[in-house]
Amino acid sequence: MSVLVDTPIWSLAFRRKPVIRSGQDWFRVRALSELIGKGEAQMIGLVRQELLSGIREEAQFRRLRNGLRVYDDTPVETEDHEEAARMSNICRRHGVAGSAIDFLLCAVAARRHWKIFTSDDDFKRYARVLNVQLLPVQGASH
Repeated sequence: MSVLVDTPIWSLAFRRKPVIRSGQDWFRVRALSELIGKGEAQMIGLVRQELLSGIREEAQFRRLRNGLRVYDDTPVETEDHEEAARMSNICRRHGVAGSAIDFLLCAVAARRHWKIFTSDDDFKRYARVLNVQLLPVQGASH
């Protein structure tokens, strides 16, 4: 089972200081670690870009960039972008708004029959309308 991991989860593990993590965050980081260990954690380039954006110190940027290089980007295809637009349109018809990046994550995951791992509650709204599955994390209520 592959799982497309959203930016907030990668950020918990690689950008935040451990002392900042709440109990829920601990369960999420542990779940990510398990996915990584099994080779199931997937990333797309836009998530990598979001993770690397906003880092003020060049040394910290380089450390994170180099650490993330062990994870390959899942190729995003034309059909993924088309499906993301279609999903956005469906959600709008149902009164659910979202970002282009969120819908791209939904499209990439749905087209490959993957789950999405996120702490972003917007994805719960998308999942009610779209054919996307979210990864439940034991102990982390989100």
